[in-house]
Formats: sequence, structure tokens, C-alpha cells
Amino acid sequence: MNMIKIAIIGIGNCASSLIQGINYYRDREKEDAIGLMHWEIGGYRPCDIEVVAAFDIDRRKVDRDVAVAIFQKPNCTKVFQKDIPLTGVTVSMGRILDGFSEHMSHYDEKRTFLPADKEEPGRDDVVRILKESKAEILLNYLPVGSEEAVRFYAECALEAEVAFINNMPVFIASDPVWAKRFAKKNLPLIGDDIKSQLGATIIHRMMADLFKKRGVKFERTYQLNTGGNTDFLNMLNQHRLTSKKTSKTEAVQSVAAERLDEENIHVGPSDYVAWQNDNKVCFMRMEGRLFGNVPMDLEMRLSVEDSPNSGGVAIDAIRCCKLALGRGRGGVLYEPSAYFMKHPPRQFTDDEAYHMMEAFIKGRS
Repeated sequence: MNMIKIAIIGIGNCASSLIQGINYYRDREKEDAIGLMHWEIGGYRPCDIEVVAAFDIDRRKVDRDVAVAIFQKPNCTKVFQKDIPLTGVTVSMGRILDGFSEHMSHYDEKRTFLPADKEEPGRDDVVRILKESKAEILLNYLPVGSEEAVRFYAECALEAEVAFINNMPVFIASDPVWAKRFAKKNLPLIGDDIKSQLGATIIHRMMADLFKKRGVKFERTYQLNTGGNTDFLNMLNQHRLTSKKTSKTEAVQSVAAERLDEENIHVGPSDYVAWQNDNKVCFMRMEGRLFGNVPMDLEMRLSVEDSPNSGGVAIDAIRCCKLALGRGRGGVLYEPSAYFMKHPPRQFTDDEAYHMMEAFIKGRS
């Protein structure tokens, strides 16, 4: 089968985990493929994904081979696959716009971005690279709050006629205007804001759904997260968090029996702890009332390596996007979006979304 050709915006920790994973599973058999939701989707395995273009703004990554760039600072995710052959694909200078928050310039260079002193590309330049590379799918891994930058690259995807997977919380797939534009061009679109394989959001959602199914009155909750990667450092700027908090909060509200008042739900990033690196720690509390109006509460602590936790989801999203391309289906892919993303255009319970996604893979949407 032909390789799935992808381009990546942002060669950070998530891109590093994704590319490590593509190589990690290359020489493994199905029985030894720990950590995948699907070994094959439509005949495509993880190793059938090929990076053909990449964009970043950090001078330690720009003009380097992708296989080298993924291990450069400030990347700090766990290295589970050291042997990455050179790809022959050089990281191109990206467009900065609002992709870099000024407060990050005050931190140690090992922890923050070092924007390259190079001419930024125009839309024509990015479109040319996408076309020349023969990319089929463009993955967005820009930092939270990069509203202008995300829209710039979404425009590039439309012009270059490539599918778009929006892994962060700037609303593209869940914006009817953007959704209509991708549908008009018959280009697949998956988004918004990737949901980790077993992360805080999916556990919080499943517990809220369990409260509903077991007749427990859900009254109040919080989800507090700490981490030490550039994502958490970037999110110290509260002005960049509007869409992120909306995405994470709505993911929980949408599966509750009744929407909680704003004062009774707090879901979102909490603080940056440098020494945690890519380890994310979540503290969750849920309060409710059982039979006889008797109160109960649940407390939970989750510790995960943040970027590999999204890698297995991204690998499946890419392959679902490829299926849509092969089937001539454009516009929002509602089934993969509902299962893989925190803020899809339409929310379903994770159980419903799972069955929808399985039907999509089998061509029975």
C-alpha cells in the first residue's frame, strides 16, 4: 500500500512521540504492539506513516533533519525509541504570528523556544512546500493560544488541498464557517484539541457519564493539572487559555446528566513545575449525592507522560483521515472527531463515539 504522507506544524514533544512511535512499531508484530488502540486501520499500520514536510520556529530545529530535530531542546518527553533513521526531510522555518508568547523569553533556554532569526514564510511558501512534498494530511501541533497562526496554516491546507488534523484548541472543525470551507473543497477535517489515550479529560468524562448512569447527582468538580513541558510554560499566560478552558470544560459538561453552574466546575491547566518535564499530574475531585440524598466524593490522582499519551490517538486519527481521502469523503469527519478530540463539532459519550468510530473504520458510517 502507499505510504500516508503527512506534514507537521510544530516539532515539539507531541511530534517527537509520534515520530518515535512510527519507528517503534515498525519492526514489531501485532502480538507485541503494546499501547495501540488499532494495529491496522484500513490495512495501514503505524509504520505506513511518512513525514514529508515539517515546520517550526526554533533555531535548534529549523534546517535540521526531522529525525534530529525531535530530540532538540526544549523537547523533554521520554525517549522510548532512540534509533530514528534520517528522513531526508528538513524542518522549514514556520510563521510565528502569535505562536510564541513573550513571557516565555524570560525562562532558561533549555525550557523555552528560541525563535530563529530567519525570514518567515508567506502563505505561498508554505503552500509550495506542501505541494512539492506531496503531503496528504497536515497535523497542527501549535501551542495553545496560537489563534492567528492556526488560521494561517488552515488557510494553507485549503489552498494546498491537503486534509487537516487540528490537535489543539483553536476551533476549526467546530467552527461552522471553517467546516463548510473544508467540505466545499472535499478535504477531510478532524478536530479540535486531541484527547489523550488515557488522560485527565477522558477519565473525567467517563466518571461524569458513570455518575449519570448510576443515578448519582453530580454537584461539583475540579480538575487541576501540573507539568513541566513547553505546553504548561506557554499556558502560564492566562490570556492564551480561553479556548483551552472552554474545550476541557465542555468535554466534561457535555456528558453530565445536567450542566453544572460555572462556579461548581473548574477544569483546566493549573501550574508549571519545571522538574516534571513532560510528566503531567492531574488531581481530580468529584462530589455528588447517592440514594437517600447521602453525600459522596471521589478523589483521584493521575500521572502520565503527556506527549506519548497523545501519540497513539494521533496515529489513529491520521489513518482515519487517510481512509476518508481514499473514500472521497471531505468536510468534518464527525466520528473520528468525536472519539479523538475534546471539542468536536458534536459531542457524544465516549462509548457512543467509540462505536461510531469503529463503524467509520469499517465503512459503515
